[in-house]
Amino acid sequence: MLRKLTLMLSLAALASLSSAPSHAQDTRYISDKQYIPLRSGAGGNYRIVHRGLPSGTELTVKSYSDDGDWAEISTAGGTTGWLRAQYLMKEIPAENRLQSIEQKNQDLLQKNTELQEELSQLQSERSELSSQVMDSDSTLAKVSEELAQLKQISGKSVQLDSENRRLVEVSETLRSEVDTLVAENQRLQDKLQSSAFIDGALAVLLGVIITLVVPRLWPKRRSSSSWA
Repeated sequence: MLRKLTLMLSLAALASLSSAPSHAQDTRYISDKQYIPLRSGAGGNYRIVHRGLPSGTELTVKSYSDDGDWAEISTAGGTTGWLRAQYLMKEIPAENRLQSIEQKNQDLLQKNTELQEELSQLQSERSELSSQVMDSDSTLAKVSEELAQLKQISGKSVQLDSENRRLVEVSETLRSEVDTLVAENQRLQDKLQSSAFIDGALAVLLGVIITLVVPRLWPKRRSSSSWA
């Protein structure tokens, strides 16, 4: 399949090159000769200004000699001179066209290889993404289940929070009552201690009074000597 594709591309490229118009009316190419020397004038007796242009070199013909055997040319690089017109041709030499086609084939093969690698990579990434989507769906299902459980727990939490608040209020009320009872107990203890102290003091005072006053209340005995 790849060989057929390469052959078809080669034929298409060759056809496009064969049917393509020349860049300009005076554009020519060095024929299949390997190297064509350039001379300073239209004749073999003129000095050589360039050792030789390779086959397939694109030239611009500036003028021809009177007999038409020589042509004054210039290259894209700025080289100028005269060469025999018989070495010029309107089309690119077959060897150069073949090289161009082969190069295009190589480029197409390289591009095809790159596309195959890119396709393989995309398929691999697609598989990974599919796996990630499946994992995401599974994770989403778990999260949804956990969310439902959290909603149930949240409802119970609200109920427990309300109950805890009620218990806190009751606890505060009981603590307040306990503090009141403790204060009342302390007041009673202080009162009892004060009453006991007063009673003790009264008992002591009463004892002193009895000690001092009672003897004075008893009548004194008369002595026998006084009756005599």
